[in-house]
Amino acid sequence: MFYFLKLKPTNLLRRFSSIVFLLFIIFGGCAELQAQQTDVVDFLRIEASIGPNVFEKKIEGRFTVTFKVLKNTDSVFLNAVNIELLDIITKDFKISSDEKKLWFSGNFEAGKTYKADLWYSMKPKQTLYFFDTEIWTQGQGKYTSNWLPSIDDVNDKIEFDLQIIASKEKTVVANGKLLNVENVHEINGWRFDMNEPMSSYLVAFAIGDFNKKNLVSNSGIPIELYFKPKDSLKVEPTYRYSKRIFDFLETEIGVPYPWQNYKQVPVRDFLYAGMENTTLTIFSEAFVVDSTGFNDRNYVNVNAHELAHQWFGDMVTEKANEDHWLQEGFATYYALLAEKEIFGEDYYYWQLYQTAEQLKAASDEGKGESLLNPKASSLTFYQKGAWALHILRERMGEDAFKLAIKNYLEKYKFKNVATEDFLNEVKKVSDADISTFEKDWLQQTAFQSEDAYQSLLKSAFIHKYFEISALRAVPFSDKKNQLKTALTFPNDFIGQEAVYQLADEPLAETLPLYKTAFESNNLYVRQAMALSLEIIPKELRTEYESLLQDDSYVTMESALYQLWTQFPKKRTEYLNKTKGIEGFQNKNIRQLWLALALLTEGYDNPEKENYVSELKHYTSTDYSFEIREKAFEYVNELQLWDLQTLKNLAEACVHPTWRFSKPSKEMLNKLLQDKKYHEQVKVLGRQVSEKAANYLNSIIKE
Repeated sequence: MFYFLKLKPTNLLRRFSSIVFLLFIIFGGCAELQAQQTDVVDFLRIEASIGPNVFEKKIEGRFTVTFKVLKNTDSVFLNAVNIELLDIITKDFKISSDEKKLWFSGNFEAGKTYKADLWYSMKPKQTLYFFDTEIWTQGQGKYTSNWLPSIDDVNDKIEFDLQIIASKEKTVVANGKLLNVENVHEINGWRFDMNEPMSSYLVAFAIGDFNKKNLVSNSGIPIELYFKPKDSLKVEPTYRYSKRIFDFLETEIGVPYPWQNYKQVPVRDFLYAGMENTTLTIFSEAFVVDSTGFNDRNYVNVNAHELAHQWFGDMVTEKANEDHWLQEGFATYYALLAEKEIFGEDYYYWQLYQTAEQLKAASDEGKGESLLNPKASSLTFYQKGAWALHILRERMGEDAFKLAIKNYLEKYKFKNVATEDFLNEVKKVSDADISTFEKDWLQQTAFQSEDAYQSLLKSAFIHKYFEISALRAVPFSDKKNQLKTALTFPNDFIGQEAVYQLADEPLAETLPLYKTAFESNNLYVRQAMALSLEIIPKELRTEYESLLQDDSYVTMESALYQLWTQFPKKRTEYLNKTKGIEGFQNKNIRQLWLALALLTEGYDNPEKENYVSELKHYTSTDYSFEIREKAFEYVNELQLWDLQTLKNLAEACVHPTWRFSKPSKEMLNKLLQDKKYHEQVKVLGRQVSEKAANYLNSIIKE
């Protein structure tokens, strides 16, 4: 807990700010892009010294904004949702507020610069999230104004300098360079400085129990990799290739990294995979993995995607929603290029093929979208945008493409852009006619599958994969030799395809090929067998049991369940082999193990009560939503509901992450159909949080 917050926050902040003054901010998400005052006023700099109040879940602090008036006017505003003005220091003009805005009123003259200074408080309903040991922001969209007066429009870029106040045992990470940490009694003030302006949605900070590892890029940029002390052994696999990704993107993009430094921090219960706040990527702790987890679920793609945004989105920012692909399509494409650098060309083309399949399916269903559709889906902005750049590079040639990117970024550095701005830079450096490209890839709703197919065929690997996948309709006797060849020293993806084609064939025919696949020792080919062999032949039991030792938590989880189910006499042996394994961050192996141990007659009977308690406890707010979601599934399957797990489920229904709250609500609604649970839930109102109680009252009918 934050000790200083036990005192009167305003008085404490006043005292602290007399020693150390304001500083810097950063992050956010892609905002609503309507024009707002940009022809009347230019907000130049925002300084804020703020303290999060964890008890009341609000922000209190001092706020200063410097703005230049472009046209004579009697008022300008900042967006500020439900701001409370505690004290107004500026007397040169009037400062007031309503439910959504902070107003400055006076005789403002064109060409003059003004400064507003005040103390404020805000209790955000979104954007700033408080957990037991962590506080973090997520301004995706136009939501930074829920905790910091700012602009809900990406077209006014501001220099944000923040000072964040926290208890002395906590670490603060925010945009920009850390200037110093000043201590007063039990609190610290962390002062950050930004040199360049950014859109308000990119302002962010995180407070928690973090250590860090320091790196330096080849160009001299400091890179800070944060982690929780308990995850110290996972730092290397989690952040594997981070420096290589950074150095590659600087070289590939051709424009130096535009900010002072770069930081990454994993947080609990994050709403998305990651967010590209300027100089500070905040990402989900679900990507914190050990070396085994790295093989199945690593941070490399998200790492590269959010870093690419530091150029595409943070430095050069879209003007309007129809230009959103300039951010997400570019970040997706350059992340793919980084993965190509690390994992090879086959991996690159495999990912393109997978997304082409998704885009073609959507297009065939009449759900195709133009890249310039301001309301397009993520699949369009991200994946179709990346495909468009891949095709454009092929048509222009690599040198012209890279020159266009370089010119585009340098010309619009720290500015806002439209799609036309990018295309103009393309046309300046290439004689290629891109009018067809514009029509087919930017304006057309249908996915250009034939263009994509011809591009994919430039990969020898994809060509071979298509040959093997085309055998699906061929009788086994006619393709046996080709499948055997594919399973001998197999390619990851082609080998998996060969395994999947064995699934519905007679075992007498496929047994030698399965043995060849097991003996290949290819991690992903073996994983394909773990996932596709619904009935394990006795002739393959020994080989299948070896999957429990594979360096893959996906393989291990599937193998444990299938072996436990199909060979009851060996259940104790399988449980003993996997007893101490946790798995991914969501404890997938451990939670499956607990469920199976409880269902295994006679297994470790003295401990079963402890196993029940452990599994139930994973539903509590002590754990991240990924752990809780899986625990609720097992509690429901095993019917282990009691008052405490029902209370935990009620809290889950009001969790800020909709991907967790939605299935939790569905589960609770099903339970309420049972009279027994309905009666139990009715009495929970006084035993849960106010937010959860309000939700229960809204769904329970007397």
